[in-house]
Amino acid sequence: MAESTDPFLGAKGVASHSTDVRFVLETRGLTVRAGGRDLLRAVNLSIAPQQVFGIIGPSGAGKSTLLKCLNRLIELTPGLRVSGDVRFHQESIYAANMDVDSLRARIGILFQQPVVFPKSILQNVIFGTRHLGKVPRKEWPDVAERALREAALWDEVKDRLRESALLLSVGQQQRLCLARTLAVDPEVILMDEPTSALDPKSTEAIEELILQFKQRRTIVLVTHNLAQARRVTDHVACIAVHDGAGQLIDCAPGDELLGDAQGDEVTAYFESRKRSKPEP
Repeated sequence: MAESTDPFLGAKGVASHSTDVRFVLETRGLTVRAGGRDLLRAVNLSIAPQQVFGIIGPSGAGKSTLLKCLNRLIELTPGLRVSGDVRFHQESIYAANMDVDSLRARIGILFQQPVVFPKSILQNVIFGTRHLGKVPRKEWPDVAERALREAALWDEVKDRLRESALLLSVGQQQRLCLARTLAVDPEVILMDEPTSALDPKSTEAIEELILQFKQRRTIVLVTHNLAQARRVTDHVACIAVHDGAGQLIDCAPGDELLGDAQGDEVTAYFESRKRSKPEP
């Protein structure tokens, strides 16, 4: 069992283990350093399959950094050093023989801002499929249709597949990026505040998709919105800055951890917890 002491309340944040559960992802003592400073320190998490696992915390706590460690995307940021371990189905993703491209196909990621290439809608969707080279070219249109349908975008773009993806609205672009991730059939999807740049209607559409995806995939969701966390997460980890580094302070079922939280903003939630800490 991995546990951490809550510096605000002195409570225990527990990432529980069970002998009859095989976790999809686990972090063990995960630490990220930049120069001589820890960005994240000794984070221990266990993420079960087919659930929405939320990560919340104030700005600057290292939530996005943690997310990028889960599929080694962190390696694309110069000057950072990762220690500890991340295990995917009990195998270290940092092992020397790990195929990083295949890993990132199995553990996809969706960013806060849509990352759309200046290409057609079709070319955007099959970008990863084409790069991996595991699907014959003649099957690419079928792959694109499947992914666009799963991302609830097919009906809106099926007659525009040769048009530039840059012509889509921001909400459509985010679902296009989601379709590109889905095209390689990932088992885990990492989402870094995927609705923060979207209007309420587009946000609702993404949240509905998240709830559908967990029927056969695992979602790890970073969000700043407590209302969203309450709506879609099954389990929640709280990361906060303590002694200068992001650390795990709580990990529990979402309804248990957030049931009495007031308001929507995570930062306000953490500030209220600080104020409620009893004097020693």
